[in-house]
Amino acid sequence: MKILYLTDLYYNAKGRNYFKEDLYITEKLTEEFDIALCHPRNSQSFEKDADLIIFRNTGPVIGFEKTYQQFVERVKSNNLKTFNEFTGKADMCGKQYLLDLTLKDYPVIPTIASVENLNLLGECEKYAIKPKNGADSIGLEFIGKEELLKRNLKNTLIQPKVDFEYEVSFYFINDKLEYALYAPNKEKRWELEKYDFTKKDRDFALKFIEWNSIENGIQRVDACRTKYGELLLVELEDLNPYLSILELDKKTREKFMNDFTDTLKKMKKSFD
Repeated sequence: MKILYLTDLYYNAKGRNYFKEDLYITEKLTEEFDIALCHPRNSQSFEKDADLIIFRNTGPVIGFEKTYQQFVERVKSNNLKTFNEFTGKADMCGKQYLLDLTLKDYPVIPTIASVENLNLLGECEKYAIKPKNGADSIGLEFIGKEELLKRNLKNTLIQPKVDFEYEVSFYFINDKLEYALYAPNKEKRWELEKYDFTKKDRDFALKFIEWNSIENGIQRVDACRTKYGELLLVELEDLNPYLSILELDKKTREKFMNDFTDTLKKMKKSFD
């Protein structure tokens, strides 16, 4: 199978080495597939020659928004086979899902888009505001209620600033939970350690995977553990989640790559 692997090896991410992760993954995949790498900006002329397009560590698509939208349009109009599939309802489409899930009483950090709905957030000392189409903490601010009411906010999400114990991420291939990592020091989001999840933790994360509509893809469920012990969703990354794969122990890393490879082989059979 010929795979076009989309990434940005030069994207500078705080606390993460995108290029190292993708070079490791593609090196392993070349044992089973023919792999070509390029940035989404340069992918159009190669897309029809590939059996499958893997969309990986490209950085926030807000940095090349027009190019990204054109790519998604080609995927749909040309019936291109992709991994992840472009059927997701979460970060793949922006942050509207946080508003939707709040209204559906899912265990998410309560999210609104207008100060008129502040009552939905309860009392809090500080609020987190961020662009509705943002990513990677771009534009994130923490402000008080007085400042919030002065702002002329448009296309902005408003959340209470949650006093949490730690952040934890659950990593899925399709609907299978592969591993979980957490940041014991909440001031250092990307200094991660293995997290031994419980069945209750797994059920929490799976709730969002089942809500989303991706059959083939890698998703990362980011959550925070509150002072009261509950998990709340921070975001559901269903487009190009960073995997922290090089921080895993050898056994977990190899199992993930074996499952990833097997998933791609099954997809190839479905194409034939």
